[in-house]
Amino acid sequence: MTYGAADLTDDGPGAKSTLASTVYHQLRDDLLGGALEAESKLRVEWVVSKYGAGASPVREALNRLASEGLLGRHDQRGFFIMPVSAAELEELTRTRCWLEERALRESIAHRTAEWEEQLVLALHRLGRASRLSRQSTSSLDPDWEKLHRIFHRVLISACRSHWLVGFCDQLSDHAYRYRQMANDSESVQRDDFAEHRLIAENALDGNADDAVQALITHYQLTAAMCMERFKQGGAPKLSVPGQRAHR
Repeated sequence: MTYGAADLTDDGPGAKSTLASTVYHQLRDDLLGGALEAESKLRVEWVVSKYGAGASPVREALNRLASEGLLGRHDQRGFFIMPVSAAELEELTRTRCWLEERALRESIAHRTAEWEEQLVLALHRLGRASRLSRQSTSSLDPDWEKLHRIFHRVLISACRSHWLVGFCDQLSDHAYRYRQMANDSESVQRDDFAEHRLIAENALDGNADDAVQALITHYQLTAAMCMERFKQGGAPKLSVPGQRAHR
């Protein structure tokens, strides 16, 4: 892969069409989208029934999700969905800002014409998409979310470190869980596209300091909106049928 060129399909490296991979992606989408209640146990039997797969591929998918920190596991007690908390959000945001500052600075320092073209295109596509779902104004539109993910990945794709991009992707996944909480928050008003445009314009101009500051401000504002939901009593939860909360 050429540095400065991002994978705009957002499928990740080496995506496989195996049954275990299919279960992994379906369950992962439900976990990140908040469709399953935090701290609930995930019994293998229930996952087998819901996702229509055998016990072996289900266990493989569950182990993979546990390795990514989206599931927890106790010996002899199975898997459970990792909880969300204000403390974890604060740590997650701080760590994400640390890593993405380095990734963005490196990306700007080693930018290419191809990277610049991809960033302009990613911003343009993001600006034309509707952020909120037509079905529910309290949830993100899946198409917008994909374009949003692509924009942020393109932004750091010229940093010359697949390891760093991978770590940033993993933190982005965890941050997505929290962003679902802030969609209907009315306490903080923002112009989401203007924030992304400011980041991109500074990056394209080679102004690393201002680009980094715009990116950090962008993440901190999102975190503040999520924190507001914790103050209001936390995020709405959807129960896992037939499951009990892990104790």
